[in-house]
Amino acid sequence: MPAYRQRYGRLLSCTVACEGLSPEGFLAAAAGDARFYWASGDGSSTFAGAGCALELQAWGTARYTTIAEDARELFADAALLGDAPPLARPRLFGGFAFRADFEPDHIWSIYSPAWFLLPHYQLLCQDKQQWLTINTHIPPEEAAAPLLSEMQAALRAKIAQLHAVNAAPMPANTVRSTRYPMSAGQWQRMLQAAREAIHKGRLRKIVLARAAELRFTRRVELLPVLRDLAAHYANCTRFLFEPRPHQAFYGATPELLAALQGRQLQSMALAGSAARGINSADDARLGAALLCDPKELAEHDIVVEKMRQRLLPMTRKLELGQRRLLQLHNIQHLHSPISGELHGTPGILPVLAALHPTPALGGAPRAQALPLIRELEPIPRGWYGAPIGWLDAELQGEFAVAIRSAVAQEDRVWVYAGAGIVADSQPEQEWQETALKFRPMLAAHAAPLCT
Repeated sequence: MPAYRQRYGRLLSCTVACEGLSPEGFLAAAAGDARFYWASGDGSSTFAGAGCALELQAWGTARYTTIAEDARELFADAALLGDAPPLARPRLFGGFAFRADFEPDHIWSIYSPAWFLLPHYQLLCQDKQQWLTINTHIPPEEAAAPLLSEMQAALRAKIAQLHAVNAAPMPANTVRSTRYPMSAGQWQRMLQAAREAIHKGRLRKIVLARAAELRFTRRVELLPVLRDLAAHYANCTRFLFEPRPHQAFYGATPELLAALQGRQLQSMALAGSAARGINSADDARLGAALLCDPKELAEHDIVVEKMRQRLLPMTRKLELGQRRLLQLHNIQHLHSPISGELHGTPGILPVLAALHPTPALGGAPRAQALPLIRELEPIPRGWYGAPIGWLDAELQGEFAVAIRSAVAQEDRVWVYAGAGIVADSQPEQEWQETALKFRPMLAAHAAPLCT
């Protein structure tokens, strides 16, 4: 018998329809508890979670397989009460570290290589409708049906409590200091070492990242950050993973790694960047230049090629969409949509294992790029650039690449940004690209844009 069943018993979940709740208010009421948030970039649905009914963690190269096995056993005999759409049913929120051999450091002290939590309460907002779900555990031998009225009463009480909460205005986040641990000179030397490896034929591309450390006058408030990201990056997936109070990983990422519904798989290749223009004519000029820039196209094509190679054995009818621009508030990217149909029903986790890291965040060949990243980057990536998302009872779900992201500890925040390095990359140009990619999270924290 799995250890978690010995401790927790059988999963029991109940859902009721509700109205008048907002994800932000729901999260505000859960301050001081575990909190989760997921807003799809297409605006189709928003999830919020509070509290923790169960945790799954895994280590090492088998972390995807371990999470899949534990999730299957968790959901295998779950009792689902109430009339709810599939998206309102219980789901695990979490993600993975960038590296399988990840070891916690002072920045990522509470994180593990794979970590998923099942919220105690879960709110779904979709098509102007809302559902609240409660997840708990009962002894395996206990019947679930007689508990329906008790679960529904608990949900009604929770809804009434949420309606009665008058959230106090949150104080503005005030940055006390902004520090960039890597100097421009260190960046130049790091890129030179990468370019030498490329010119020697060891690899074709590598992605290198740097960080900014923000210190605040008091504990950072995360909901104003999420509100700012929603206002300026509504076409990005916004996420919050706060497994322990005031210890959170969050961001607004434009990059979908994989979404699986049934056997239908969606993904994208996202690589190649340029700034937005100061007016429509300037913007059109920069976009047109990006679409025909040899260096950016070469970087993008490496990503497309490697993702196609990794997905082909797992799919049929794999389709690569036409390359286009993905335009965000302050930056635009080359974007190629990818879709296909999985062979069988293995779930989304084997797809993540095959794709991560794509050349958009790792490099090519992957086996040569990853050791060099570890050698050159002075700050561990932790969960930056890794899969973050949610997983349901059928092991379907949606995962993004955790870029444009930050990790918070009380009154300190670390923001990450990276750039793809190819043979003709120039250190100053790539430095400015990372400065551009810092801006969403720095602005959301009201931080000065120092580079």
